[in-house]
Amino acid sequence: MADEDDIILAELSDDALVEQMMDDLYDGMKDEIEEGVHILLDRGWVPYDILTKALVAGMTIVGHDFRDGILFVPEVLLSANAMKAGMAILKPLLAETGAPRMGKMVIGTVKGDIHDIGKNLVAMMMEGAGFEVVDMGINNPVEAYLEALEREQPDILGMSALLTTTMPYMKVVIDAMIAQGIRDDYVVLVGGAPLNEEFGRAIGADAYCRDAAVAVETAKVHVARKHNQMRAG
Repeated sequence: MADEDDIILAELSDDALVEQMMDDLYDGMKDEIEEGVHILLDRGWVPYDILTKALVAGMTIVGHDFRDGILFVPEVLLSANAMKAGMAILKPLLAETGAPRMGKMVIGTVKGDIHDIGKNLVAMMMEGAGFEVVDMGINNPVEAYLEALEREQPDILGMSALLTTTMPYMKVVIDAMIAQGIRDDYVVLVGGAPLNEEFGRAIGADAYCRDAAVAVETAKVHVARKHNQMRAG
């Protein structure tokens, strides 16, 4: 006889399965998330509904608990990894169905800096919130940022730095954007351990985000505002 702990996902009702997937996501259970996604697809669920109702909803709870100090980076990375596994199944299907997306972000660590855990966490959490994310990796010179902006036409540029010596490079990138007359076309978010709000303001970023959960919330607000301005314009 199966243990009471052994929940058979396929036997759960839709609502119970979604609840269970949110729990599994919280616990970073990659295989269970993949199985849950497949079951819901087999039951005729629209990919966008699986994304928002099970995955994004689950990651929102993870984000809040991370922000409040209940969960820590290793646990969040496990959750984000499970989320990624579910997303990998849904991504091609979402593209086919033309599902609405929150927006698009280009993110990268600045020149001279090779730290990427914080950046990776933000990228994963942003994907978890329904954003399309283009990750440029580490050690990016100003030219790489400008090329990526031109190529990807994102809503948001995210820059991270973990060293006090590389922080000022963010201003180099923003100044280059101003010089090219494209600064106002993008929402610029900055983050990293040595930064603070004052620094973000001083270099001309739209916002400083102290962690991945804040980055997601901030991105949503700024992108909504940007889209409203475009409609009004």
